Amino acid sequence: MTDTIAVAVPRKGRPLEAVLQRVADEADAEGVADEIISTLRYEKAVTKGNQTPERDAYDRLAEYSHLDDETRPDFTLLRDDRAGKPRRIVFDSVDVPVGDVTLRLVGREEPFRSLRKHDFALGFDSADLVLEEVVELRPDPLTRIADVNARIDPHDTDVRVVAGMGDTVYHTLMATPELLGQGDRPTREFLHDYEGELCISPRYERLVEAVVGTRNSESFDFAYPDEDEEEEAAIAETGAGVYLTVTGSTAREHGLVVGEELFPSETVLMENYEESGAVAEEVKELFARAETETEMAIY
Repeated sequence: MTDTIAVAVPRKGRPLEAVLQRVADEADAEGVADEIISTLRYEKAVTKGNQTPERDAYDRLAEYSHLDDETRPDFTLLRDDRAGKPRRIVFDSVDVPVGDVTLRLVGREEPFRSLRKHDFALGFDSADLVLEEVVELRPDPLTRIADVNARIDPHDTDVRVVAGMGDTVYHTLMATPELLGQGDRPTREFLHDYEGELCISPRYERLVEAVVGTRNSESFDFAYPDEDEEEEAAIAETGAGVYLTVTGSTAREHGLVVGEELFPSETVLMENYEESGAVAEEVKELFARAETETEMAIY
């Protein structure tokens, strides 16, 4: 008889795909992972108006879900944050046998907070969420995921970062040429002397303060894109900003100079060490065995 452990995962998006792809590699579960990923990509396109389904959300949900077989994925309906608050189909749960353990992947809107509330021993979420909520702000910048745990107050949470999934993209500093000298590119040092507005996504204030360091964040004010405004366009209008980017090509199309990579955004395995036991340790070892290009040294 195998042990089953519930693991909190995001309900949609890049972090969930990173988890599913890693689990597929370790558990020979490519079919299940592909089914979930393709379903959610289609539903995202529906939500954004890029696909027109022939059936309503409830009929599609009934087709996607497999309530009589826990090893087949289930989905659920949530209200999306987009204008009009459309219903969106998102991931709910699936059981994946991995050796002597069964991983019960359980979708949560905020897996990190679920771990903080001691609902799970293990979970996956973006490292950004840890920075947004619990890392201490210090004068010096936070530049690596491997240093996150050292900035978590043990009195604040029992959750620690364990391993990275390797789906790394970067929070990158960018600015217009008018703000820079000839041939210069924006860096943290540029921010130290910059007096003006820095355009960022809403709710990222604490993250940006952590990754640039409070010594560099004292001289500027935060600004935000208007609703439905493209991030890079808003940064170009403001003059400088921080944006999560892969190549920076869109930023350059808006005339921006792409500068220093401030911090890697990566999906990470997290543990509430007060809830862990032998099964959780076995799962951690499973992910520690994987050879992955990650910004974090695995515990």
